[in-house]
Amino acid sequence: MIAEKFIRFVEITKKLRKECPWDKEQDHASIRYNLIEEAYEVVEAIESNNINELQRELGDLLLHVVFHSNIAEEKNEFTLEQVLDTITEKLIFRHPHIFGNTSVKDTDHIKRNWEKLKIEEGRESLLEGIPKEMPSLLRAQRITDRASRAGFDWENVTDVWKKVEEEIDELQEAITNKEKEKAEKEFGDLLFSLVNYARFIDVHPENALRRSIEKFIARFQYIERKLAEIGKDVHSSSLAEMDSLWNESKKIIPS
Repeated sequence: MIAEKFIRFVEITKKLRKECPWDKEQDHASIRYNLIEEAYEVVEAIESNNINELQRELGDLLLHVVFHSNIAEEKNEFTLEQVLDTITEKLIFRHPHIFGNTSVKDTDHIKRNWEKLKIEEGRESLLEGIPKEMPSLLRAQRITDRASRAGFDWENVTDVWKKVEEEIDELQEAITNKEKEKAEKEFGDLLFSLVNYARFIDVHPENALRRSIEKFIARFQYIERKLAEIGKDVHSSSLAEMDSLWNESKKIIPS
């Protein structure tokens, strides 16, 4: 039943590719950011615990996988069947504790094996395969995590926090000396150190920042609503008025 539905879905995408003027014009590059957008919409549905929306967004994401495969097939680059074969073989190869005779102790052991297997697949560095297009905070987390699995890491969380404090001091020094370019570099070093610290305290930095952003939006919009009730807006209000409403919003919209 699933196979029949999938075949019908693929046939529909190929029909659109042939007959829809917009679909016919697209190539891998023209829809690459649409793919990223769909992936983020999947994440948003998960974070809002909207299962119905998650179902729809997963369909949109699947459409991009099939559509890119269709484009590639037209150019004799690869086929959807090859995409399926490749991911199937990769899953089998990277899970020898399931499909082979490898014994593992825990999930950390599985992760270390996973990175070793990637090298066996032909990669020259553990840090290969982390997309440059990925948000910098998330990319930093992935990079430090991989380096850690190879044993390149701090010994304890106290030392990591000392590094954070060191970077704060260096940033402050650059700001005091009005060295703008150096301040930018030191700010980057501080963020990178905080990502390392987050890993040690088992906090995902990207998730943490996303939550803080959403909290800020909710509280700021509370200010806007309250000002609108008295016929004002943020542009016609004083900082003191907005600060008062901000403190009020904290009681209604918790951390």
